[in-house]
Amino acid sequence: MMDPRRWKALAVLGIAYLMVVLDVSIVNVALPSIQEDLNFTPENLQWVVSGYALTFGGFLLLGGRMGDILGRRRLFMIGLALFFVTSLWAGLANSDAMLIIARLAQGAAGAILAPSVFSIISVTFAEGAERNKALGILGGIAGSGAAIGVLLGGVLTSYISWEWIFFVNLPIAAFALAMVPRYVRESRAESLAKHFDAWGAVTVTASLMLLVYGLTQSTNNGWTSWKTIGALVGSAVIMAIFIAIELRSRSPLVRLNIFRKRTLSGANLIGFMLGTMIFGIFFLLSLYMQNVLGFSAMQTGVGYLAIALTVIASAALSQSLVTRVGVKPILTIGMVLLGSAMVYFTQVSPAGSYVSDLLPGFIVMGIGMGFSFVPISIAALAGVEAQDAGLASGLINTSQQIGGALGLAILATVATTRTENLTPAGADPSAAALTSGFSIAFWFAAGFAVVSLITTLVVLQRQELAQVDADAVPAAA
Repeated sequence: MMDPRRWKALAVLGIAYLMVVLDVSIVNVALPSIQEDLNFTPENLQWVVSGYALTFGGFLLLGGRMGDILGRRRLFMIGLALFFVTSLWAGLANSDAMLIIARLAQGAAGAILAPSVFSIISVTFAEGAERNKALGILGGIAGSGAAIGVLLGGVLTSYISWEWIFFVNLPIAAFALAMVPRYVRESRAESLAKHFDAWGAVTVTASLMLLVYGLTQSTNNGWTSWKTIGALVGSAVIMAIFIAIELRSRSPLVRLNIFRKRTLSGANLIGFMLGTMIFGIFFLLSLYMQNVLGFSAMQTGVGYLAIALTVIASAALSQSLVTRVGVKPILTIGMVLLGSAMVYFTQVSPAGSYVSDLLPGFIVMGIGMGFSFVPISIAALAGVEAQDAGLASGLINTSQQIGGALGLAILATVATTRTENLTPAGADPSAAALTSGFSIAFWFAAGFAVVSLITTLVVLQRQELAQVDADAVPAAA
């Protein structure tokens, strides 16, 4: 018998999911204000974004499995409570270190919360049209969340203060937490072994954090510094430990043999590269608009609407086209458009304008994102057995988040290094030096797009892509 409260449960889940989605886009607009108030160095500022992405991506698969074993509603409520606490912590931060630690904790809270949203939907709604409708609503929330986030971030930062981009989560989390017991029923996967791979999640996250630390601190310490080399070597050693744990674990976080599926592996590589481009580009464009063009936080938020609204429209078109012409052609178009946008941004100038330097690139980028994220979500499930669908779905989200954190570190390091090389010792960087750094980083982003395009053309297999069930399209999107 279907739960008569299921649509009210979806409303509660959707509100909480919107909060998690908002916390990615809402922060970018406030970065210059945060940098000024808390005296962030250019090298450390990117941790406000990448710290959240690292722990979110690193603990996402563990959070999903813990929910299946311990109870999905229970984990959802724990995640909500932790998100409330960590949002309060971030808003009260009075130093760069305090904010970074709060964002790391907030990402882990999101990793507990987010997987339960989708697994609760899967057991609350009947398979088929009704479940696809519910998943489609969540997809719409994710898309609109980007637009709401940039606009809300601009309003809160301009008219109150940047702290409110975190405080806004408090009433949302409190309301959802109060409604969950009333409308959401408990469920768990009784057949699963009562084991989960916590050490796998800890080691992979620690390895990636050391890698990001080594990359970002190289501008201060130099590539030959023992701190930089030690961080990079430590990252490699801990990653090796993670692989050893996965090979020996009774319930591994990631069954490594799943990567024998060529299209799945290619899709995750492309998803990783998409993250490297998108996270880093939004970070750098926010700094360009405010630190070079002189935009306010509000103007920056409104400026981003060109991307956000274009993504929503192009994602709907992309989903329709994929069912007609297939995943590979649409993804190829998306990669070409994203690469073109990256190249367009390389021409930004110190005396540029929004209409000439950014708007055309924003529109092309928005279309490219819609034509990329929908088909790559579908490709990630190609050739996957039903019992592995949850793992495959979690992997593509993990790949995008971790790729975003590492890509942001790489692009921010490239931009900062170039800017510092053009700035006299002890002087503040000029608009020309900042712009030159951004331009070089955009060329690197274009390189990531080329790698993604080559992977799309060479690695993805039409035979495996043809096996994707049409019903999975709305869920993946």
